[in-house]
Amino acid sequence: MSQGLEIRKDAEIDFLSLGALVHRLDPGIIPFRKATECRIHVSGGEFNVAANLADCFGLNTAITSAMVDYPVGDLIAERVRAMGVKPIYKRFVHNGVSGPNMATVYSDQGHGVRPPVVFYNRANEAAAQLKPGDFDWKAIFAKGVKWVHSGGIFAALSPTTAELAAEMMKEAKAAGAITSFDLNFREKLWKIQGGNEKAVEVLGKIVENVDVLVGNEEDLQKGLGIEGQDVHATSKLDPSAFFAMIEKVVKKQPKVKAVATTLREVHSTNHHSWSAVAWINGEKFVAPTAELDVVDRVGGGDGFAAGFIYGLLAGEQPAEAVKLGWAHGALLTTFPGDTTMATVDQVRAFAKGGSARIQR
Repeated sequence: MSQGLEIRKDAEIDFLSLGALVHRLDPGIIPFRKATECRIHVSGGEFNVAANLADCFGLNTAITSAMVDYPVGDLIAERVRAMGVKPIYKRFVHNGVSGPNMATVYSDQGHGVRPPVVFYNRANEAAAQLKPGDFDWKAIFAKGVKWVHSGGIFAALSPTTAELAAEMMKEAKAAGAITSFDLNFREKLWKIQGGNEKAVEVLGKIVENVDVLVGNEEDLQKGLGIEGQDVHATSKLDPSAFFAMIEKVVKKQPKVKAVATTLREVHSTNHHSWSAVAWINGEKFVAPTAELDVVDRVGGGDGFAAGFIYGLLAGEQPAEAVKLGWAHGALLTTFPGDTTMATVDQVRAFAKGGSARIQR
């Protein structure tokens, strides 16, 4: 195929992800120190992509993750089912006091000149206890999986989650699946696990079996140890720093066939300039730039990944796949929560230059 990916046709599952499921408490524009109520969003970088692909794009998706048998777990499991994602869980029993727990993310939306503030409680998180051998990959892959995905946040939760991600990627390649990985470098998480040097060591073992990387130039520098220019030296919408690093990425990880990321210039919390860029099988692609009026920015990058992966799975030309990712990520910022409320027709219309005129 033109994108250099051999996507199998005979598969029961279109997309399978491995990652932590979390719930996000969202007080809207009210900062937490003054909040009196919150919305609850179910999230997780890997889950978000699977949910978007199922709900918006109509694909058969699944997630392998940890689930705790207590009311918070019940709430999360219900939302997973509602988004049309097949659950494959390693189950844990809550002790009634300290866990194991489903992680909590706290994130207000900010407004105008006031940015969103995000913090976490991942104490005694069940997902961090996942380890190699917890899932029967041969049984999971037996009926065919087209695409497998995981990410750097899950890999950073513990030494065993990183080993599990590496195990899955190796088994997926042996089973003929396309593999993707969102580097999603998070300084705070890797600091606990041993810092940047440890991240490079751990992620390198995962990425050696990855076909498609999602990550910006900072992710590539800190997550893979690739030398590059100062990420703050150029415009956030200038793809030159990203493209300048690709040759080094492919030299270090020669199995990688595509690298993609979003480009975002934040003018205020509610006004962003938005684009996307990709290197696919030796060719460079840049999406248009859109001016976004943002409702909730969380999940925009996962929205891009979902649209981009959908385009590749659907056999679209690479330029169109990038535009589908760009369009879906843009639309996702207009909804509250971390997962999509868009339809595939809306995504395709926006990718073709659709407007915000009322639809009657």
